[in-house]
Amino acid sequence: MTIEAGSTAEGAGRRIRLGMVGGGEGAFIGAVHRIAARLDDHYELLAGALSSTLEKALRSAQALGLARAYPDYRTMAREEAALGADGIEAVAIVTPNDQHAPAAEAFLEAGIHVICDKPVTTTLAQAQRLRELARSKGLVLAVTYNYSGYPMVRHARQLVREGALGTLRVVQVEYAQDWLTEALESSGQKQAAWRTDPARAGAGGCIGDIGTHAYQLAAFVSGLQTESLCAEVSAFVAGRALDDNVQVMLRFAGGARGMLWASQVAPGNENGLRLRVYGDKGGLEWRQEHPNQLHWSPFGQPTQIISRGTGAAKPDAARVTRLPSGHPEGYLEGFATVYAEIAQALRAARDGSAIAPDVVFPTIEDGVHGMAFIEAAVRSSSQGGQWVEVAG
Repeated sequence: MTIEAGSTAEGAGRRIRLGMVGGGEGAFIGAVHRIAARLDDHYELLAGALSSTLEKALRSAQALGLARAYPDYRTMAREEAALGADGIEAVAIVTPNDQHAPAAEAFLEAGIHVICDKPVTTTLAQAQRLRELARSKGLVLAVTYNYSGYPMVRHARQLVREGALGTLRVVQVEYAQDWLTEALESSGQKQAAWRTDPARAGAGGCIGDIGTHAYQLAAFVSGLQTESLCAEVSAFVAGRALDDNVQVMLRFAGGARGMLWASQVAPGNENGLRLRVYGDKGGLEWRQEHPNQLHWSPFGQPTQIISRGTGAAKPDAARVTRLPSGHPEGYLEGFATVYAEIAQALRAARDGSAIAPDVVFPTIEDGVHGMAFIEAAVRSSSQGGQWVEVAG
């Protein structure tokens, strides 16, 4: 069943025809995805299954001016595929975690590219199955680890790849928040309720919600592969079913060592994502709350503060910079960079051409690594903090 909710916007041209699952009225991350997709004018949002409640789904679609609204994602995948060149090319999945895998599978089976919020699934086995399905279909399956889109994160990554830090020794990453310091889920707050529910969030609470962001950022910048980890996963709020604090030690291939702390019960922290990477020639530091600056410390020299948009920025940073120096770019722009990079891959798939070598965005591989990290950390903690291998 298709419910007509509006008229298709004209002049889409080369824009990617996009659909969305989840993200109806009252949802936070759906609006973020829509803004990110629109910011650089790469996408046209045409269709959606925006809520599990039919009335709410239709009302949300009408408010957004969508051409087509659907009662559920399976109907949407089937009917959009049947529309051929008039149907969507890609779908953004912005539901709670438990719906990621079945929705992604439905669209991949229908031949539609997928852009999925993180973590990509609730289990490692699900993520691995999606990886194989996407490969077999030749489809893009992107995961929106959005912090990889910040220009100064790209600058840091290029420094590491060029060898400016030398041989890497230590990686420290933390992501601290305080919004779950009390049992907010008991108040009926929607975001807290599903994020602390194992049936909807999966095996990880804080570790899945923000810990995987920290883990992906560390891997993205350092290029290191985790071999094993030792973790303590804790729930400090009485009665909470999932973790709200996690501490992890990491052993990387090649001998480097790492530490990761993620917490949603750290008063005084709003969105404290912080990365530090050290090698034998220098170190760097980046903070999400001050995203336009990177601290670069060549060994034996004064620390330099490199600002986004200046002549000191590396080409990888300059390529994804929109505004002149002094005009801050932040969360939405970084998210939009990920969408813009995905759009280039989708256009290449449309045209049968090669993706430009400098296009970088998180893929299902990052999603699989994130789930491997969650499962290994939970397993390590359940074994009293034993060192365990990280699969994936």
